[in-house]
Amino acid sequence: MTADAPAPVLATPDASASGSPGRVTAGALPRPLVALFAVASGLAVANVYYAHPVLDAIAASFGIGQATVGIVVTVTQIGYGIGLVLLVPLGDVLDRRRLIVTQLVLSTVALVVVGVAPSTIVLLAGMVMVGVLAVVTQVLVAFAATVAGEHERGAVVGTVTSGVVIGILLARTFAGAITDVAGWRAVYLVSAALTLTVSGLLSRYLPSLPRPAQRIGYRRLLRSMLTLYATERTLRIRAGLAMLIFAAFNVLWTSLLLPLREPPHSMSHGAIGLLGLVGAAGALGAARAGRLADRGLGTVTTGVALALLLVSWVPIALVRHSLLALVVGLVTLDLAVQAVHVTSQSLIYQIDPSARSRLVGAYMVFYSIGSAGGAIASTAVYARAGWAGVCVLGAAISGAALALWAIAASRRSC
Repeated sequence: MTADAPAPVLATPDASASGSPGRVTAGALPRPLVALFAVASGLAVANVYYAHPVLDAIAASFGIGQATVGIVVTVTQIGYGIGLVLLVPLGDVLDRRRLIVTQLVLSTVALVVVGVAPSTIVLLAGMVMVGVLAVVTQVLVAFAATVAGEHERGAVVGTVTSGVVIGILLARTFAGAITDVAGWRAVYLVSAALTLTVSGLLSRYLPSLPRPAQRIGYRRLLRSMLTLYATERTLRIRAGLAMLIFAAFNVLWTSLLLPLREPPHSMSHGAIGLLGLVGAAGALGAARAGRLADRGLGTVTTGVALALLLVSWVPIALVRHSLLALVVGLVTLDLAVQAVHVTSQSLIYQIDPSARSRLVGAYMVFYSIGSAGGAIASTAVYARAGWAGVCVLGAAISGAALALWAIAASRRSC
C-alpha cells in the first residue's frame, strides 16, 4: 500500500498582495481557502438537489404524475453517476484547476437549459447534464485533500464535506423561497448566475498544482477504478455504506414535501425549504467526524452514526402529528449521514495519494446509485403506502447499513 505523502508546497499570491485566500504551505492550509473549497463544493452539489422541494411545481408544469415525478431526481443522480465514472478520474492526470473551472462554466449552461426547458424531454436531458457536471464537487474535495497536510487532512475533508452536505440541505431552502416568489424555473437561472460567479473566483484563487507525473491513457484510467474495487476492501465496504445511507437520505427528502403540502400542515414551498436549515444544523455538528477519523476512531464513529440513522426514523414517522418530532428526526438523520460520509472519505483518501480522484469517484458512484434508487423508490412507495411506507423503507435501508458495518467491524475490515 502506498503511504500518504506530505502535501506539496504551493506558492500562490499572498493575501496582502492580491486579495487571494493566502499562501498555501505544507501543513498550513489557510482557512479562507478551505472556506472557498467548502462554498464552491456546496454550491456545485446544490444544483442536484434544487428539485426536491419543488417536485410538485415541476410536475404541474409538465403534467408528470405524482407516482413518477421522482424520475426528475433519479435522472439527475444517474447523470451524477456517469460524471463520477467518466470525469472525476481525470483529476489524477489533468490540471485539476482547469478541470474544475471548465466544469463549472459548462454547469452554467446546463442550468440555463433546465431553467428554460420547453418540454419534459429537454428538462430531463438538462437534468442529466446538471448531474454529470456537478461531480466537480468531488474534484474539489480531492484537490483540498491533496493540498492539506497529512495531520489535518481529515479535518479539512470534514470541513469541505460539511460544505457539500450543507449545500445539499440549503438547496431546499433556496429553491423553496425562490419558487414562492418567482417560480421553479428562476431557481435554476439564479443558480446559473451564482455558478458562473464561483467559477471566476476559483479561476483566480485556486492554487496551481504540478501536473501529475503519471501518464495514463483514458481507458486504462477507467479500468484502474475496477482494480481499486477488487484490491481495496475498505473502499468496497465504504462504497456499500455510501449506497445505503444516501438511499435512506433520498427516501426521506424526495417524499417529505408530499405530506407537508397536505393537511394538516399545508405548508408553502418556502416553509418546506426552511427545513433544510434544520438539517444543516445536524450536518455542522458532524464536522468533528473527520477529526475523530484522524485519531483512529473511524470505525466507532461510523457505528454510532449508523445507529442514530436507524433511530431517526421513529420521530420522522410522526410528521403528520408533530413538526417538532420531525425536526428532531431531521437533525439526527443528517448528523448521522454526514458523520458516516466524512469518516468514509477520510479513510479512503489514506489508501493511495496518487489515485485520490479515482478513489473518490469509485466511492461516490455508489452514493449516486443509492441516491437515484432511493428517490424513485420513495415517491413510488408514497403513492402506494403513504408516509408510513416511506418510513418503513427508510428504516429498512438504515438497518441494512448498520448490519453491513457490524459484519465489517467484526472482521476488522471497516
